[in-house]
Amino acid sequence: MTGAPAALAQLEGVTSREAASALKAALEKGSRAAVASLGRTDGFFGNPQVKIPLPKSLQRAERAMRRFGMGRYADELVLTMNRAAESAVPEARQLFVDSVRKMTVQDAKGILQGGDSAGTAYFRRSTEAQLRKRFLPVVMQATARVGLAQQYNAYAARGVAFGLVKKEHANLDDYVTQKALDGLFLVVAEEERKIRQDPVGTGTAIIRKVFGALKF
Repeated sequence: MTGAPAALAQLEGVTSREAASALKAALEKGSRAAVASLGRTDGFFGNPQVKIPLPKSLQRAERAMRRFGMGRYADELVLTMNRAAESAVPEARQLFVDSVRKMTVQDAKGILQGGDSAGTAYFRRSTEAQLRKRFLPVVMQATARVGLAQQYNAYAARGVAFGLVKKEHANLDDYVTQKALDGLFLVVAEEERKIRQDPVGTGTAIIRKVFGALKF
């Protein structure tokens, strides 16, 4: 209780402009780190948290392929999906920067008063539709080089008609794009939480001041 008045005074000493500046700096820092982590070789494939598996509707077929010594084809497809995601993620860098720059003071206040991943939720609302449009062509280019991807789409289209495949899994490129987006926002949220939990460790004065006050 003894620290509460001091914390309150510290928060009152933070202006709206400072709060917005701190938040923008934190979100830029976190989003850059997320893009750098995922947008490289093995960014997805080497990270169990975000590695993209075959769609559930294909996993039964995958087990059969492995039993008949055709596991390398499944492995190739999994690797291709993850490489596609890694290639697409750098497209997010500028969109995130633009989103931060367009943020209003009112947006910033809502995010600062929100939970540990409120900034990530703002990113998702403001960028996901554009990111999907940017990611999809990159993913399509990568999967087009693998014949099994086209075979999957043909199989999935028939599977939907018989209720064996979920609609959202009917197109491999759409599936990989969604998984890439999910993985990206997961890592952005992790980076945001790190900054909120350890503002001193960020090395930025304005972030230390604002987020340090919020930690009390």
